[in-house]
Amino acid sequence: MSFIPDWATIIQFAIATFIIAITPGPDMTLFVGRALSEGRKAGFACMAGAMTGIVIHTTLVALGLSALIVASPQAFMVLKIVGAGYLVWLAFQAVTKGSAFSPDTAKREPRSVFQNWATGLGINLLNPKIILFFMTFLPQFVSAHDTNAPGKLFFLGAMFIVLSLPVTAPMVIAADKFAGLLKKSPRVTRIVDYLFAGVFSAFALKILTAQAK
Repeated sequence: MSFIPDWATIIQFAIATFIIAITPGPDMTLFVGRALSEGRKAGFACMAGAMTGIVIHTTLVALGLSALIVASPQAFMVLKIVGAGYLVWLAFQAVTKGSAFSPDTAKREPRSVFQNWATGLGINLLNPKIILFFMTFLPQFVSAHDTNAPGKLFFLGAMFIVLSLPVTAPMVIAADKFAGLLKKSPRVTRIVDYLFAGVFSAFALKILTAQAK
C-alpha cells in the first residue's frame, strides 16, 4: 500500500513516538493528576479527550502539509529545514530546563466523564506548542518529492495515536506508583530528557545533512 512508509521510517517514527509519550508534559501531568485526585476513570477520560485533540491536530496539519507539498515542494522542504532547527531547540530546552511534572494529588469530588474528556480536549487543542510540534515533527518522515506523502502523513498521525496509548494507559493505571517514581527519582526524568534530546537532535541532523548533499 502506497500510503505506508518503509520499515526504516516506521521504526524511526515509533522510537520518536515512544520518547514523546514517556516525556512528562502538560498532557501527562493532567492524566496522572486527575487519576490520583479523582480515580482512574477520570484519568482515562482526560486521556481520551487529549487523544481526540491529537486526531484534530493531526488532520489539520496533514491537510495543510499535503496542500503545501502540492503547491510548492520547495516551500515544504524549507519547512522541513526550519522544523529540524525547531527540534534542535526542543532538544536544548529538554537538557537545560528539563521536564515539568507536578500532578494534582489532592482528593476532589469526581467530575463527570464528559467534563474530564472536555478538559483533556481543551488542554490539547489550546496548547499552541502541540500544533507547532506536529507541523515540524511529521514532515521529517516524508519527502517533499514523494507523491504518496499526503497519505503517509495521515498514516503517521494515526500511528502516533496508536503507539501512544499502550504507553500512556499504564501510567494512568499505576498513577500513584508512576508519580512517586518521578518525584523520588529525578534521575529517571533526566534520562528521559536526554533521550528526547538525543533522538530529536539525530532527526534534525539527518534532514540538515541530507539537504547539504
